[in-house]
Amino acid sequence: MNRNIFTLLIAVFFSFVQNAESQPNTINSAISTDGEWISLFNGKDLDGWTLKVTGSKCGENPLNGFRVEDGILKIDYTNFDKFNGRFGHLFYKEKLSSYILHVEYRFVGEMLPDAPSYCYRNSGVMVHSQSPESMDVDQNWPVSVEVQMLGSTDSLKQTTANFCTPGTTVYYKDQPTNEHCISSNSKNFYDGEWVNLDIIVEGGKTITNIVNGDTVLVCSKPQIGGYLLPKNYPLPEGTLLEDGYIALQSEGQPLEFRRVDLKKLDKK
Repeated sequence: MNRNIFTLLIAVFFSFVQNAESQPNTINSAISTDGEWISLFNGKDLDGWTLKVTGSKCGENPLNGFRVEDGILKIDYTNFDKFNGRFGHLFYKEKLSSYILHVEYRFVGEMLPDAPSYCYRNSGVMVHSQSPESMDVDQNWPVSVEVQMLGSTDSLKQTTANFCTPGTTVYYKDQPTNEHCISSNSKNFYDGEWVNLDIIVEGGKTITNIVNGDTVLVCSKPQIGGYLLPKNYPLPEGTLLEDGYIALQSEGQPLEFRRVDLKKLDKK
């Protein structure tokens, strides 16, 4: 091959590599827009979902805290005098392993005064979760990996799409960690601002959080163990989580979802 042509090809190759590395979200954008998507929320009711609230039986919806109005899935406390420790999780019916979950959410209104202070502009999406039927009546959070959604105000800046680990542990930057919550590098989002969140779950390998097209946090090897693991949990510590349920969380802070979509991925 002519040396000049060879040199030119090498230059083009490295230019391509550098351009790809400088735009890491190009792949993420393609993943989250291409392929067959399933809408998990029909815009009318909670069909296909099961609610579990602390202190209530599986399937009960105290004071209609989860409901659908005008095509929006709402976590709303209009009928509540107090939060009274009623942590809630709305579970989708199907057990899942490898998939992309796309949600569009926003924080609205004020937290109930007696909710814990850490619940301020706080909610989450649980992945690789235990089933709602397997939770104890008084259990606050399912054993799962939580993609924690946080909102910001003028006086409080919080990143979103963090990881929290009720009854689980993960690897972060290829190292095991027992930290209960790991912060992302996301931007700040404020009341009333719709946020696009994509969660890419690859079985027991990795969980990747993407906010408005930007990859903000990645963990790997989700497994049983750590903080908030219930006594006598049927799976031993160290068990790799290859699958589980997804759930939307309520912790005394009103918020809304306008989309909850799913694309299943080939495990290969």
